Amino acid sequence: MKSSHMPVLKIGDLNIHPPVIQGGMGVGVSKSNLASAVANEGAVGVIASVGLGELGDYSRANYSDVNKEALRKEIQKTRSRTKGIIGVNIMCALSDYESLVETAVEEKADIIISGAGLPFNLPLHTKGTYIKLIPIISSVRSFQLICKRWQQRYDRLPDAVIVEGPMAGGHLGYHFEELAENRAPSLDQILTEVIAYANSFTPAIPVIAAGGIFDGADIARVLALGASGVQMATRFVCTKECDAHMNFKNAYLNATRNDITLIKSPVGLPGQVVNSPFVEKIKSGQTVPFRCPYKCLKSCNPETAPYCIARVLANAAEGKMDQAFAFAGSNAYRCNEIISVKTLMQRLADEYDKSISSQKTSSPSAITTPGSN
Repeated sequence: MKSSHMPVLKIGDLNIHPPVIQGGMGVGVSKSNLASAVANEGAVGVIASVGLGELGDYSRANYSDVNKEALRKEIQKTRSRTKGIIGVNIMCALSDYESLVETAVEEKADIIISGAGLPFNLPLHTKGTYIKLIPIISSVRSFQLICKRWQQRYDRLPDAVIVEGPMAGGHLGYHFEELAENRAPSLDQILTEVIAYANSFTPAIPVIAAGGIFDGADIARVLALGASGVQMATRFVCTKECDAHMNFKNAYLNATRNDITLIKSPVGLPGQVVNSPFVEKIKSGQTVPFRCPYKCLKSCNPETAPYCIARVLANAAEGKMDQAFAFAGSNAYRCNEIISVKTLMQRLADEYDKSISSQKTSSPSAITTPGSN
């Protein structure tokens, strides 16, 4: 990437430039190929730990062991391709959460990112390591609860925090009705509250904006609000290096704005997806019978779930879109071509610089230093 005016995202002793974390996308959408390509550009490449074992060729029956081994191999493969910063996204909702965290620790991941619940006990499994811990939250209240619990129990704070707004893809930390009726607070509103709380600590906790960040102008906007960096997922799907099948990527390329829709997931959270015949099927109340050889999600009841979310997402990554849906952020319809990660990162830098230059030209007195918190 050519030089850009983007600031460096500092998380402890890690210096991230450009200040971008690639969002973890499961099942099998962000693995070693995408994560290593992003890390090689100076950003944070993230492996999504959920369901990795389902896509591998394993003979052992124990679900936890299979996933643990799959994650281990994925981290090792990523390490073999990059000297950059590697993160692992591990959802709190996973039934083998602790096992996956232990594996990330054993393989010396640089960062563990954890959402889909409040990771109250995450520091317990990483004590004595240099791994940076970053929770994903959707309200200042959640962030306050995590900080207080971590301080009381482990005498530490998050190394950074990701604030995910309602435009993000996948499972969202809001009520379905809030999203459907456009009553959920905007990312910028939540950011302002979280940044104020993060700045009350010394040193301040870096705040990373996520959900709807699509181009360099979006990055400039949230950094001007006081964020230190961004997490982006949707934009990375339509890259050559993304691990998902081309049929998954085509779902984005062929989507219109009206195709981005909400579903009620068996996980118990609303999910944002690209509409499809399969989505219409489940929205109408039809079910996809299945047998559950394991209980991969703490909140999922196989006896009442209308379909297996793990199998559906695995089908998507494998390109079986007639039996699946593609999780997607609100801006997925804006993806119109497949490019390399290197090209994408350069475009983001150019877009950011253009936005900053435009701001200076139109309002010189109003410019502040982005990411100054």
